[in-house]
Amino acid sequence: MFTTFPAHYKDVLDWEWAQFKPYAHDLLSRDLNPETLSAWMQDNSDFSSMIYELRSRMHVATTVDTTDEEADRRYKAFMAHIFPEYMKVAFLLGKKLLESGLKPDNFDIPLRNIRAQVELFREESLPLQTQESELGTAYNKIVGAQTVEWDGEEKTLSQMMPVFQETDRARREQAWRLIEERRLADQDTLNELWVQFMGLRKTIAHNAGLQNYREYAWRDRQRFDYTPEDALAFTDAIEQVVVPAAARLSEKRRQQLGYDALRPWDTQVDPLGRDPLRPFSTVAVLAEKAETIFQQVDPELGEYFATMRRESLLDLDNRKGKAPGGYCTSFPVEGRPFIFQNAVGLQGDVRTLLHEAGHAFHNFERANLRYLQQRFSPMEFSEVASMAMELIAAPYLEASKGGYYADADANRARIDHLEGIIEFWPYMAVVVAFQHWIYTNHETATNPDKCDQKWNELWERFMKGVDFSGLEQYIPNRWRRQLHIFRLPFYYVEYGLAQLGAVQVWANALQDPAHALSQYRQALALGGTVTLPELYRTAGARLAFDVATLGEAVSLIEKTLESLER
Repeated sequence: MFTTFPAHYKDVLDWEWAQFKPYAHDLLSRDLNPETLSAWMQDNSDFSSMIYELRSRMHVATTVDTTDEEADRRYKAFMAHIFPEYMKVAFLLGKKLLESGLKPDNFDIPLRNIRAQVELFREESLPLQTQESELGTAYNKIVGAQTVEWDGEEKTLSQMMPVFQETDRARREQAWRLIEERRLADQDTLNELWVQFMGLRKTIAHNAGLQNYREYAWRDRQRFDYTPEDALAFTDAIEQVVVPAAARLSEKRRQQLGYDALRPWDTQVDPLGRDPLRPFSTVAVLAEKAETIFQQVDPELGEYFATMRRESLLDLDNRKGKAPGGYCTSFPVEGRPFIFQNAVGLQGDVRTLLHEAGHAFHNFERANLRYLQQRFSPMEFSEVASMAMELIAAPYLEASKGGYYADADANRARIDHLEGIIEFWPYMAVVVAFQHWIYTNHETATNPDKCDQKWNELWERFMKGVDFSGLEQYIPNRWRRQLHIFRLPFYYVEYGLAQLGAVQVWANALQDPAHALSQYRQALALGGTVTLPELYRTAGARLAFDVATLGEAVSLIEKTLESLER
């Protein structure tokens, strides 16, 4: 076993590959047999964990401050000179394990994944993947730098979001147009990035001997339990079941507001003219109340979150120069998760933190698994961990239970959340269908103008109820603001499938909260050691793409909305 390998990421932060290489050589040169397997597997896991922790730490540094040139330099150097060398070694280590014929305990699914990685690996694609990562950083910088002047101050686009909850319709429209014009200003720059992304992805797929990048991405994301056709069938089911439900919600909102037409700046304001919900004033309050909620959901989950607060594993506030969005990542050597978001005082920020905390709890729960490769959970289930937590935590939002809202306001927040689920599925269908079209029509889709046309077509198909008359020029630019399309191709259907799984977990919790939470935690603890359908079954749900299952979920949401509104 390794006796000198460092135990902390700071000890290797400035290492070159030459300093990692002896440990890689040791693993590759050892005799692998039933007697040596356990020690070899542990050293392999420890070595890989350190590489992944470094990558995660360095990526975090580039997102918490996109203007940090040293962090940018360090991350680029790591991705250019260390991670590609590690990927070569990981390929050889995986091949060595497969050729040994040995099967570590509880390792059938990780072996399946390793086999797929070995089959997909091409050394000539490593520099291309490095370039792809650098383009992703460039995308973050462009979007992170987008600001507007509002009320005499420079505001990030995230900081503008509270305006859309104001009751002054003219101000909402003014803000909406200002933001969309600012986004349009970067259209040409993002188009140039897009062409580069597409060229790289075409070559990566070609190098792997695959017909198109969709085929590559499906294997790379290790989607063994459903097909591209299943994903597209899911979008068809959404069109049949959810699009009409979303249209009903829009029409109800229009009538409540008393407008002739519902415009894009009317979708977040309270339809009954009440003041916007402002659940917290500082991110310290946001985190404190979240911990109280989690303690009531489950004391052990509450302690996980308390640990994150104590160890400064939360970066929650929005500020200029910070990358957009929110995420939870893991530091596998330290055995800790890290949550990043851009909170500006909205109710959506509460949901984001509950969501990302679900990912964090997943990291804590699967830490019992011995090897890193057992902890790689499929994203289709990782998102169940996060989305189900949003719903499981909802009964504790009231201030009387330590949460953020008076009882009536808690109902408003829950209504907004449940309506948001219905409204999300059609948008998810747009993004998913768009990406399937892109990578099965690669040459055409390399032209951003053709992407605009396809986006318009899908928008018309799935997005009903909001009037964009006179604003048509802004619709096609929306695909450029969806970071998954640029940075994480084909990472979006997971959200829709997992949302359906999460609603099923929530349905169970409405009947028996303790049992549903027990099933949920049992599934999280499995990590990536069983198939995706089995993870869903353990959590008390079913991986589904059909009209019937989706219809049951929509029906439950609509009935709950009626109850909350009463």
